[in-house]
This record gives sequence, structure tokens and C-alpha cells, in this order.
Amino acid sequence: MSAIKEKEQRAPEGWRFRIGLAFFVTGWVCPLFIPLVTYASISTQTKTLLSGFLLIGAPEIFTLVSIFILGKSGFEFIKKKLFTLLRRTAPSGQVSRTRYRAGLFMLLLHVVYANFIFYAPDMIPGYLENRLTMNLLADFLFLITLFVLGGDFWDKLRALTLYDARANIPESA
Repeated sequence: MSAIKEKEQRAPEGWRFRIGLAFFVTGWVCPLFIPLVTYASISTQTKTLLSGFLLIGAPEIFTLVSIFILGKSGFEFIKKKLFTLLRRTAPSGQVSRTRYRAGLFMLLLHVVYANFIFYAPDMIPGYLENRLTMNLLADFLFLITLFVLGGDFWDKLRALTLYDARANIPESA
């Protein structure tokens, strides 16, 4: 293995990498602090401003600062590691017909639930008292649904955003 390849695989050393990594992680963890802001005893305007900043402004600002601190090589190293991790956790390609139908059922269940909580939240027992917990569970179910449906479904979703994509519908027997 060449010295260049070996250097690319090792994490950069030194204080700049550690501080840059800390800024990067802090920026992308900022939205998790929004519930703390909503429970704080401050004005609604301040809550709105802080929540918006934690959701939209802080991750971008912290990422830019981390890029300045890390430099190109450090940021490329982090980006490469993140994409490698995401590629490993990506759902497999083709799944069985039973798994696909179960995934579609889960997706339909999520759509029905989302419409129910929008139009008739009082019809779901215990929803108003446990709104946050039930919505987090529904979002978790939705994420699991995408993994149950498999990689081919991700390709179908991606095709929705491509103008030239065409459906290949097999003829049924």
C-alpha cells in the first residue's frame, strides 16, 4: 500500500482535528436541544427564535467552523467515514414478497396514523397526554418501514425526484 493511501486511512492527529470534530458533532446535535427550549420559561418569541436557530442555523454554522478548523484533509476524512457508515447501514437490495407487503402495510399504517392525528387527534385514546411519545414512535416506525422495504424501494423513491425516470411495471399473469 502506498504512503498516500495509508495516510488517507488514518485519522488526522492533533488538537485541530479533535476541536474540529467537537464542533462538527455539536452542530448536528443542536436540534436535540429544541425540547429543552420549548419547556423553558421564556417568551414564545424567544422560544421560536432559539428553536429555529437550533434547527436551521446552528448545524450549518458549526459545520462551517469545523471545516475551517479541520482543513480539507480532516473534513474529507470525516465525510468519508460517515458515508462508509451510511453505506454499511443502507438496506439490502431486493427483499421477499412477504417482507415487501409487510413494509407497505407498515407504511400505510403510518399514513393513516398521520392523517388521524391531523384531522381527529381526540379520537385516539391517550394521544393528547402522550403526544410527543406517540409521534416519536410513529416516526421511528416510519424509518424502520423504509429499511423493511429494502434498497429497491429506496430506488423507487429516488426515481420520484428524477424527471427522466420511467416506471417498469411487469405484466401480471
